[in-house]
Amino acid sequence: MYVIAGLGNPSKKYENTRHNAGFWVIDALAEKYGIRVIWRRHRALVGHGYMEGEKVVLVKPQTFMNLSGESIREVIDYYKVDAQRELIVVCDDISLDLGQLRIRKKGSAGGHNGLKNIIAHLGTENFCRIRVGVGDKPEGYDLADYVLGHFTTAEQRIMAESVDRAAEAAFTILKEGPDTAMNRFNAKRADGN
Repeated sequence: MYVIAGLGNPSKKYENTRHNAGFWVIDALAEKYGIRVIWRRHRALVGHGYMEGEKVVLVKPQTFMNLSGESIREVIDYYKVDAQRELIVVCDDISLDLGQLRIRKKGSAGGHNGLKNIIAHLGTENFCRIRVGVGDKPEGYDLADYVLGHFTTAEQRIMAESVDRAAEAAFTILKEGPDTAMNRFNAKRADGN
């Protein structure tokens, strides 16, 4: 069984913000595989189902981004999964170009407070993550304002494609392993993303 957790902030106010890229990927997976992510458990919205025969738990922590680890720790403990082999975390990344993906099997938080909290609660940096590029903040912008800001219409089109690719990357990790997913999705596309 795999736990796939997308990071974001709950409530309508944050629905289409850069910080909610992880939620979007969970929504894309839920739609594609007919999984209803509606149960309130472990301080998260949770859905159970199958992705091409592989049992999965889709998770959208409702603790707000900076406390994501509290919810994910509860999920890991409840389902008795090995975080190093059976957890995939999806989050936004301002250090990546808009729409670019970066998959890693382990690593530091890289300044991302959600990942930092997960690492603190799990006691390890060794878990798979898919980072979805939302672009670097423009000069003079406050970081919090930027990640909690909304995409332009043009950016939304790029992100829609990126979210689909991130969902495909999560499936590839499940079926073919993280190394294959890294080789397939980490390279920049011809259009620079």
